[in-house]
Amino acid sequence: MNKIGLILKREYITRVRNKTFLLSTFLLPIAMILFIFGSAYFAATSKDYLKKIAVVNYPTYLKENLQSDSSRLQFNFTTAIDSSNFKRKGYDAVLNFNNDSIGKKFTIHSNKQLGMDTKEALEDRLDKAYEKDQLQQKGIRKEILDSINKKSKGLFTVENRVANESGKSEEVNAAINYGVGFGSGILIYITMFIFGAMVMRGVMEEKTNRIAEVMVSSVKPFELMMGKILGIALVGLTQFALWIILVMALTTVAGAFLPHEMIQQAGAANQAMPGGGGNTAMAMKMIELQKNISNVNWVLVLSCFTFYFLGGYLFYASLFAAIGSVINEDPQEAQSLMLPITMPIIFAFIIMSSNLNTPDSPIMVWASMIPFTSPIVMMGRIPSGVPWYQLLTSMALLVAGFIFTTWLAGKIYRTGILMYGKKASWKEMFKWAFRKA
Repeated sequence: MNKIGLILKREYITRVRNKTFLLSTFLLPIAMILFIFGSAYFAATSKDYLKKIAVVNYPTYLKENLQSDSSRLQFNFTTAIDSSNFKRKGYDAVLNFNNDSIGKKFTIHSNKQLGMDTKEALEDRLDKAYEKDQLQQKGIRKEILDSINKKSKGLFTVENRVANESGKSEEVNAAINYGVGFGSGILIYITMFIFGAMVMRGVMEEKTNRIAEVMVSSVKPFELMMGKILGIALVGLTQFALWIILVMALTTVAGAFLPHEMIQQAGAANQAMPGGGGNTAMAMKMIELQKNISNVNWVLVLSCFTFYFLGGYLFYASLFAAIGSVINEDPQEAQSLMLPITMPIIFAFIIMSSNLNTPDSPIMVWASMIPFTSPIVMMGRIPSGVPWYQLLTSMALLVAGFIFTTWLAGKIYRTGILMYGKKASWKEMFKWAFRKA
């Protein structure tokens, strides 16, 4: 145990003092915050310019029912404009009705290509104009229908409650559980690749520098693997903790510098919410959101996330270390040997993301048990509720899998780290692992 601690300490101190670690730890949160707030700023400050549109060759109902928007789309009905002179007349586009057999197709000639949102808004105005004409022909006032729709929208709500094992009913929210499960799963998915590759590169560097030869002569392979993997795991946890602290601090600071225009737009969107209510409606939604978030068993989610983050990392890091010990600075060799390790990680993410709405389906249950896929898939299931016996079985299998892969990687490492100039295959690596010492 003393040797494991020494190796752990060396791995941790060496990597934490590395310039790459320091730059990625402090620059990544800053870049992420700048990207998020920069996108929000440009979205708020960039205004879609007014489209002054000339409408020609139009059906009668269109002139009476096509509504202009003073802030976006302005329609002028005329017969003196066509596609050759609309620019000179001061128009952004000319809308022409095609007198085809269907009778529902328009052509618009414009200065520039219309954005998707502008095209959809134009089609929506045309649909509403036709709808209003049809209602008028049947003697139905559209204002009455709009009033009924406005009153009925959001009138009914369905509260989902699930009985737990003790028989007590608890409120659940599928959207919140989906978001928490997917976010946890994808975070573990990304970190297993990042830190697994970090372990592999570290072993490759030690092999190139011949440091490993000295270490192998004084410690057992299992102790070397355990110390190296745990040391890099602590580096990962340190980086995660610093990222969380920095993101929270930078978000608080950046929030104070939000442009006033963005706040005004948010207020305008709030007032325009169907069902009225303005600030009251927004406040009610925020209260409901906070309630749904508070209903999540965060103690269970965070504790399981820590376990599966560490368990998944430890399980795969040992395999990445074994790969690193047999590579001789050949990128193609590294890619071919990494494929059997990375495929289960990718497969686990595909299972989790495509079956998250059915967390109790057979494929989700079995994938959450198998150590190769359980770190990602189980985190997708936990927010929706998992029977305790399944959770304990999954954890036990992951711990056993980690111990086995560490032992296996140690045996491969002992031989591979001392082998130079020869490419190793998976068949040879398994021979090294299971041969008698």
